[in-house]
Amino acid sequence: MFSSLGLFQSLPCPYKSSCTRTKCLFSHKPETQSPSYIIAVPDNPTPQQSTSSNVPAKRALPALARPSGLSSPSTSSSLEPPRKLQKIGSSQKPAAVSSAVQVNEGVPVLRVNASLSKVSIPVRQALLKTLYDHFAVLYSVILPTNPTLAAEHALRQEEEIYELSTKLTYRTAVIQCAASLKRRALPDHPSHDSIGTQGDIAARLEARKSITSLRLTRELLEPVLMSMEQLGTWGFMTVTPPGPGGEQPSLEGKIATCERCGQPFQVKRMKEADECIYHWGKPYSTKINGEKTRVYKCCSKQVTDAEGCSRGPHTFYESKPEDLHSRHPFSFLRSSSTPVRTILDIVALDCEMISTTGGSRVARVSVVDGAGKEVFDQLVRMDEGVEVIDYLTRFSGITEEEHAKAILSLESIRKALDSYIDSNTIIIGHALDNDLKTLRIIHHKCVDTAILFPHRAGPPYRRALRDLVREHLGKTIQSGGGTVGHSSLEDAIATLDLVRWYIVNEPKRKPKLKTPLTSSMALPSTSSLSARP
Repeated sequence: MFSSLGLFQSLPCPYKSSCTRTKCLFSHKPETQSPSYIIAVPDNPTPQQSTSSNVPAKRALPALARPSGLSSPSTSSSLEPPRKLQKIGSSQKPAAVSSAVQVNEGVPVLRVNASLSKVSIPVRQALLKTLYDHFAVLYSVILPTNPTLAAEHALRQEEEIYELSTKLTYRTAVIQCAASLKRRALPDHPSHDSIGTQGDIAARLEARKSITSLRLTRELLEPVLMSMEQLGTWGFMTVTPPGPGGEQPSLEGKIATCERCGQPFQVKRMKEADECIYHWGKPYSTKINGEKTRVYKCCSKQVTDAEGCSRGPHTFYESKPEDLHSRHPFSFLRSSSTPVRTILDIVALDCEMISTTGGSRVARVSVVDGAGKEVFDQLVRMDEGVEVIDYLTRFSGITEEEHAKAILSLESIRKALDSYIDSNTIIIGHALDNDLKTLRIIHHKCVDTAILFPHRAGPPYRRALRDLVREHLGKTIQSGGGTVGHSSLEDAIATLDLVRWYIVNEPKRKPKLKTPLTSSMALPSTSSLSARP
């Protein structure tokens, strides 16, 4: 056995007087002090003492300075395994695309594992900035209201190009994409066709192609037809009101309640009508200084403010079936027992209304077939004795000069529609009960997009047509403003496309409710809450 060199004689023995070695390498002199890096072991260690040690791993005794006799059952269990044996991180490989979840304004920053990227990160970051600059120019009009849109789309566009390119083709693909961004039309709203990455635009085009190529049939629409119970719940007329109808077409000179200001007034024609101060926009809830407040869409004034923001004549709205029937009689569509070659299986219908001395009356009727082709679009002349109070150009798009060209009365319009629709035709519309009421039509085969896409608050609330079109079709309608208004033809086509979208994207539809016809007529309270615009 080799003799000891005495290299550890300056170190005190960890076991001190309890040491059992015959020739201990350490010193047992009482005056020897322990260095600061030696972990002192108690004379009689207990399990509680050994487990309460909170020495960090980085300050553990170095391997060369740890005595061989230090490994005891009470201390070895608390020692960490060697660094090379420890498992660090997860077994999943990091992605080579950006993992940024939240994107702020300005040039986005790639968060990529450099070792997994086939293109160097500085190159990708520089080309990402190029994409961002082009998106910022393209979105210059809408960027103030959507400040992070350019950064989000630049980041996703770079990711799309990276995944579809090789190391050699990546740079060229980014340059070609930047050139294509220059050729896009400047968008003026967030749902414009120029918005999005190349993948987004291609997906939208493919979706539109699948929607427009779909030819609606009775078999496809049968599961989404409204039941008799739904028709009654949503304010549709299901039976003819009593009486001959049409005995009092106008209330001129009578007292009615203004639907704008809620005050009683004497019904007068436009040139003689008294002035009304009102809000044309509907109230909605928002937060002001952290408090929930109801404000008007037209002027953002609080509902508690008494003063309106618009001026115009007093108008009135009627919803009771007997009142509507007394202005102009209701009737069912012509029976399908008489065959007519021009009768269509499916149509989409939309109307524009104006305010008259006979209440809200139809001023324009538009009908398209199941393929979206226009088959009927006519202005409606008011009945004898009914005078216009307000053309509602902001919403209807109808001006006094345009309406003066109307030739057909409502009765003539009904006869003309008999050439295209009958009692067996499926009629599609949005808030269709309003259109059928103003046309004085009672019909039971209806598909209403306000029911297919329900409001989160449930009946009788309905989502606006323009919001559904923007959300599901990526298009903007009813954007004419205060002097142009809506187009019933555009709305009819948009409603048809919404049903196509629903058929394509909602294969799992709820079963139709089958309820027998009851003697009760439509609920009048729901029609006043419908949101057509």
